[in-house]
Amino acid sequence: MATTILVTGATGTIGSQVVSALKGRNEVTVRAAVRSAAKAEALKGGNVTPVDFEYTKPEQIQKAVEGVEKLFLVTPFAQDQVDLAARLVDFAKAAGVKHIVKLSAMGTEFEPSIQLARWHRTVERYILGSGLKYTFLKPNNFMENFIGYYPPAKDGNIYLPWGQGACSFIAGADVAAVAAEALTTSAHENKAYALTGPEAFTIAQAAATIGEVSGRKVNYVDVPEAAANKAMLDMGMPAWMVDGMMELHGINKAGYAAQVTDTVQKVAGRAPMSFAQFAKQHAAAWK
Repeated sequence: MATTILVTGATGTIGSQVVSALKGRNEVTVRAAVRSAAKAEALKGGNVTPVDFEYTKPEQIQKAVEGVEKLFLVTPFAQDQVDLAARLVDFAKAAGVKHIVKLSAMGTEFEPSIQLARWHRTVERYILGSGLKYTFLKPNNFMENFIGYYPPAKDGNIYLPWGQGACSFIAGADVAAVAAEALTTSAHENKAYALTGPEAFTIAQAAATIGEVSGRKVNYVDVPEAAANKAMLDMGMPAWMVDGMMELHGINKAGYAAQVTDTVQKVAGRAPMSFAQFAKQHAAAWK
């Protein structure tokens, strides 16, 4: 009997790559949780079936977890994310789910910590309290952020308030590879993994690499924190989100995100992707 896995956030940066990593594996059946299964035909095929899922619709959650044995949990970036995640955990436990693999974040174990880490830690503790088996994946910032969140602007500049802070960015494919291992074997139950790329680098170094592969002149502009805060508010971001992002930027600026681990190598059996490799793969995104 194939193991049934529910992947939340199945169209997101990490969830989509977890679905890809599990696709074609005969030992699992994958339910890809999406806002509209009817609009997710691209995900359908082989052992993957899209299912309707919204965190705010309990009836959809209940139906999605029926018969599921393992859950890949991605919490939405929302102010009530702890409550939303806790409700999913409750439904999962009631439905007989045995193991939750949670996408968390690096540094959730530290005190004091930033708000985003506190939210993740609260959900981790809720899962621990549920008695279900767990695996907590704690990745650093994603390399994909240079495509979706802070790509070079039209003028070729990457604007961030990071100073000269270095970060061991990780490719989403490497997070997904570890997630797939955790979801398909029992060797990673009741463990927490800090996940990073192979090296820490600054935003200026990233800009140079992006410039090389795209053929553009790309530079890093270190934005004063007050200006970055104002810019996000002017874009219409809610205050709680801006506060959370500024705390995260501050952690990166201070150099706390430079830690490098060998977890991807140990769990996935291969070295994590370098930013140079990632940039070559995704060069078209910046041209």
